[in-house]
Amino acid sequence: MATSTFEIRLGSYFDSVILMHLQRALLDLPGVLDAGVVMATPANLILMAESDLLPTEAQKANPEDLLIVVRAEEEDQATSAIAAIDDLMAKRRSTSAGKFRPRSLEAAFDILPEARFVLISVPGRYAAGLAEQALRGNRHVFLYSDNVSMEEEASLKAMAQERGLLVMGPDCGTAIVQGIGLGFANRVRSGGVGLIGAAGTGLQAVTSRIHQLGAGISHALGTGGRDLKKEIGGVTALQSLDLLKRDSETRVIVMVSKPPDPEVATKLLSAARNTRKPVVVNFIGYSPPARKLGNLHFASNFNEAASLAVDLLGENNQSTAAGATSARQTGNDRRYIRGLFSGGSLASEALLLLQVMFGKIYSNFGGERLGEPTKAREHTLLDLGEDQFTVGRLHPMIDNDLRLRMFRQEAANPEVAFILLDMVLGEGAHIDPAGEFAPVIAEVLRQHAFDVGVILIGTDEDPQDYDHQRQQLLDAGARVFGNVLEAANAIGSLLGGPSESIVTPVDLEDLAAPLAAINVGLEAFYESLEQQGAKVVQVNWRPPAGGNEKLMSILQKMRD
Repeated sequence: MATSTFEIRLGSYFDSVILMHLQRALLDLPGVLDAGVVMATPANLILMAESDLLPTEAQKANPEDLLIVVRAEEEDQATSAIAAIDDLMAKRRSTSAGKFRPRSLEAAFDILPEARFVLISVPGRYAAGLAEQALRGNRHVFLYSDNVSMEEEASLKAMAQERGLLVMGPDCGTAIVQGIGLGFANRVRSGGVGLIGAAGTGLQAVTSRIHQLGAGISHALGTGGRDLKKEIGGVTALQSLDLLKRDSETRVIVMVSKPPDPEVATKLLSAARNTRKPVVVNFIGYSPPARKLGNLHFASNFNEAASLAVDLLGENNQSTAAGATSARQTGNDRRYIRGLFSGGSLASEALLLLQVMFGKIYSNFGGERLGEPTKAREHTLLDLGEDQFTVGRLHPMIDNDLRLRMFRQEAANPEVAFILLDMVLGEGAHIDPAGEFAPVIAEVLRQHAFDVGVILIGTDEDPQDYDHQRQQLLDAGARVFGNVLEAANAIGSLLGGPSESIVTPVDLEDLAAPLAAINVGLEAFYESLEQQGAKVVQVNWRPPAGGNEKLMSILQKMRD
């Protein structure tokens, strides 16, 4: 009849990979039917109970304790298996015998001062504290650990950003720096594609496919799955974009992620526009405003993202907008867009596209709402067909008076660089809108240095004569577009994105130098780095105070 025995080792921490190997080794012993070797966390105790491997007496074990349970055919076989655990552990340790393992991060910094990265894969309740120690030691953090709270993540990333450091994670499984894979990464050739991923397996899928297609990777930087939540604000993704923007080895950037929060997606896409490099975007579940928008190329799946990146590597022309022409010489203060629309649908599409390029856009119908609809600020789009503008006056598709007045007003504003109009022809509309606008456009362009664009909607059979309307506008000096996408691409090319960096820059040398790292936690990560030729030190980490929460609190107060 089968029998079970167990042992609890108080305050004995081992990482999950070692425990997995020990459990498998026990299963190979004579007569052993089943075995469990786990840290006695609540989740592990539940799994042991479900496997009928949790004796009643073993339920008293604490999360910081090592629990060993063996079921065997005979009692002496179970007892012998438990007794063999020390020999199995010693055999496991012998594979790295002779290599000194410091007990603390501070000691590891002294042993390998050139290490710029710290990999952390300890239980979540200890991970944030270790990450903070690494940041205070001026090191970047690859935080594989999960069960780190949102508040802790936000705090760590705020600290990192202030210091010009990266926190990749928590729950970050994959990164590649200078050809060296951190965590779970594939062996890929070096090349011109840099990646940013809030999806670990997504990064692996895209980097592997790029390799299969014959191209290579400069760096692949993981952010952790929650980085694009509004509570975190995309801190690591924005830092990574800024890094890859400045990295001369990176010629194409790919961003892959689970669905981002809308406000973070807008901020990130605006920053991506500012890289002036082709950027492939695959936000799972995100509905892109266009297939291509300036230097942004939207993919619907990982395979397409990889293929687009490889195709873009081969293109010599990296113009951000097809058919773009040079901007007029304007003063440095002229940097804002004003849109004066007669059609609400055209205004809404323009808002959607321009938000991607420039971030915050004010309007009277969506986006950032204006306090007073007649008082534009920064980038502003107005739908002059809204009710507040049509009380007591004709719709702007018939009557141009209000738009002409506001056009003159915005043209005289020294901060305005581009005024965008729509002009919709057809039955019932103004019979000659360009005839009224063209002289005013020509007049203000002689007086002020800015650009005017008109989205002209109509056909050659409309009573206004499409070609005649278009020619009048061109002769006046306006740029004429056939649709909103053309206009948005041209504006993006002419004005670009915000020139100032929105993050504290991370030193590029930290990515350029040969990788040296400190690993705290899973020995598998240490062994992988060693095999790839990186300099690495493994910390012989144990929970402080044996995991005793009260003693840990006292020690922390003493350190503070």
